[in-house]
Amino acid sequence: MVISQHRLRLRCSGLNGAGFTLVELLVVLAIIGLLTALVLPAVQAARASMRRTGCLNNLHQLGVALASYHATHKELPMGCLEWRPPTKPANRQLAWSARLLPQLDEQPLFDTLNFERPFDHADNAAAAATILPQYICPASERGARLEAGRGPSDYGGIYGERITGPITRPQGVFIHEVAIRYAQITDGLSATLAVSEDAGFPDGQWINGANLFDQSDAPINTAGSWENDIRSEHPNGANGLLADGGARFVSADIDPLVLAALCTRAGGETHGE
Repeated sequence: MVISQHRLRLRCSGLNGAGFTLVELLVVLAIIGLLTALVLPAVQAARASMRRTGCLNNLHQLGVALASYHATHKELPMGCLEWRPPTKPANRQLAWSARLLPQLDEQPLFDTLNFERPFDHADNAAAAATILPQYICPASERGARLEAGRGPSDYGGIYGERITGPITRPQGVFIHEVAIRYAQITDGLSATLAVSEDAGFPDGQWINGANLFDQSDAPINTAGSWENDIRSEHPNGANGLLADGGARFVSADIDPLVLAALCTRAGGETHGE
């Protein structure tokens, strides 16, 4: 039996016997699909904005912790204790971010670390495997997954820049073997990046002193996976922490010379807001 689609009706309970033709149902479905297509990008944009805000909050916490550390010790934590070049494989290579644990309300974890041993020594393995949300960007694809058995960090300390040329000396806030004081940041605390996102880097572990980097001339978020650089899972840029504790979004379109100036603590450069 052939049934005309104009006579085909779908009866819906609770509607006093009223029904919809197939054509009307298809129209309704098309409208729902259109509304979904319009709303979904807005929902995704809202989620991206929330993740970026959560990341900025993490960096703000790090900024407060760094200020507290400086107030107590009259200097910032050393960027890396005993950096480990190929010629010195037994060096400890302990990170600034491990020294910061007491200021992040992680004193019990700090007390379990043995700073006389390397970051990857068996004595530090259990502590190093701790996941610390403060060091994980909400947008990170790696998330809370351990990296080489150690807690990850999506944030790296700024060692300097090689945008304007090869690096000949450490220019940043976090460098090997030396603790920097605020007074040494002569470019101004509000004009100097101390920490930035370096999402997904394999050596990005909060205990590992290899989580320092000098910014390359690659635009933000474009460096290869092997490169330790400013990168994030946020669209169009990455978050950074200024030495004065201010957390800011750094656009991928930033002038390279301005970015280079932000990565040095005493370069004498001038740049706009």
